[in-house]
Amino acid sequence: MKGFLLALFLLFVFTTSFSQHSDESKNLKELSIYQDSLKMLGKKFINDPDDLERKNANYKFIKLLVGALKVPHSFNYPFDSVKSISIINSPDNRFRILSWHIMNQDGSYRFYGTVQMNTGSNLLMYPLEDYSPLLKNPEDSVTNNRKWYGAQYYKIIRIAAANPYYVLLGWKGNTIKSTKKVIEVLSFDKDDKPNLGMAVFDGNGKNRKRVIFEYTRQASMLLRYVPDQNLIVFDHLAPPDQKLKDKPDTFGPDLTYDGYKLKNGKWQYIENLDMRNIPEDRDAEYVDPKAQAVIDRSAVPIKKKN
Repeated sequence: MKGFLLALFLLFVFTTSFSQHSDESKNLKELSIYQDSLKMLGKKFINDPDDLERKNANYKFIKLLVGALKVPHSFNYPFDSVKSISIINSPDNRFRILSWHIMNQDGSYRFYGTVQMNTGSNLLMYPLEDYSPLLKNPEDSVTNNRKWYGAQYYKIIRIAAANPYYVLLGWKGNTIKSTKKVIEVLSFDKDDKPNLGMAVFDGNGKNRKRVIFEYTRQASMLLRYVPDQNLIVFDHLAPPDQKLKDKPDTFGPDLTYDGYKLKNGKWQYIENLDMRNIPEDRDAEYVDPKAQAVIDRSAVPIKKKN
């Protein structure tokens, strides 16, 4: 009798394991097919010179992406050949953010994205809707995913405060004259729904809920996190002439550096950082979309700028 029960148990384990393996293989195959289509559409909405074609490709991309994310356990699939979008996981693997941009005919940008929660076989995500043009005071605003200050993110930092939150570093193309970068805050309420913005940035004469940098499109700006020092470091931006101090689209790095230092769950502004104590790796630089388009055309993997 014991031998019979053992045989039944082993048969159950084998059957269950085989079924799970079969399902996993099916899911991976389906996600791979989705990835191939997303890759082609992503190249089109970055590279196509026609504004309408870019937007149509993006609409198709969104529909396909939602379908792909509905596949069980899609959270673990990296979509790493889809170079047109940024996909980054939170350090605790609680969620990941998928974000990207479309360039408009006039040289401005619209951003798209979603927060996908790590919920196993069931899809839970929060679409990010770019509300930038309607946010009058974005540095003073707390919003939700329906009123997102759009950006393409490249870094997530988890802050283990009394009320844990996440800091996001992002690139935000702006106009034909200027580019922006953003330090955003993402938190979750008691119902696990996202909020964007939090009054945790102190100093420089102001308490901010998010930090926004604007500078000339011809320049490159450093904005990155130094984990060993709990420090966000960035180029100090200045006008080429004091007569242009009210025109941020003329600003550029002046070879000095400022930062935000984490203290008691908040970020304190620090001027004139000594960069001799900061590692030289500029791995958080976001590649310019024009450079990205050239790279895509030549089928060379994207490299981040130095």
